[in-house]
Amino acid sequence: MVNGEKVFTMKKIRITQTRSGIGNTIRQKRTLEALGLKRIRHSVELDATPQILGMCKKVEHLVKVEEI
Repeated sequence: MVNGEKVFTMKKIRITQTRSGIGNTIRQKRTLEALGLKRIRHSVELDATPQILGMCKKVEHLVKVEEI
């Protein structure tokens, strides 16, 4: 507790692009960009919010997700 308020820490996940976005729909390409992924084997660390997890689900065939 900080100043009488509960403090919640978000879980972090590491998202690594494993396959190219070439040949996929424009929506999937834009989802990769929105996640901050630029190229194969590029990783980003993000908070595990429902929005981020939903984007990972949409491109699960292109990325690897691991909990930190």
